[in-house]
Amino acid sequence: MTESTGDGVQVEPEGAPPEPNGHPEGTGDGHEDGSGDGPASAEASGLAARIEALFHTVRRPDREQYTNEEVARACREATGESFSTTYLWQLRTGRRDNPTKRHLEALAQFFQVPPAYFFDEQQGAEIAKELALLGALRDAGVRSLALRAVGLSPEGLDTVSELVDVIARRDASRKRPSS
Repeated sequence: MTESTGDGVQVEPEGAPPEPNGHPEGTGDGHEDGSGDGPASAEASGLAARIEALFHTVRRPDREQYTNEEVARACREATGESFSTTYLWQLRTGRRDNPTKRHLEALAQFFQVPPAYFFDEQQGAEIAKELALLGALRDAGVRSLALRAVGLSPEGLDTVSELVDVIARRDASRKRPSS
């Protein structure tokens, strides 16, 4: 996957999804008939999870998450169709599960992923891995370490990998509450 400039990808640690970022100046989204409301299907929850993952992974240059309003506005501008903040929140939470192809293409364009991210489970998983890697490499410390490791021998890379594992286990044990 190619890295684009100025899109501010940053990996978000595991945690609760963000609260919706307000309501739009109107809710016209082309789906006002109530279709898609109710319990989310497995396919819808998969779509919601993929959209949510993009919000957690792809960041503004200041490392903050994009707001629903920012993304909805960009999608409206890209498609020329209605795309409200509420509608985007509904897609993110699985309350709506039948977006138009143009809406998904607009989301893909905004987050700079191929539209197949939303449609093809295997390709979507590969793209998600690439996004996580790209996000990690945007962290200056990770990037510096990776660049310094480029010239190491296979044995040296194994040693660095083992050290990283030891440090990760130590950090994880520090984060666990004591019993």
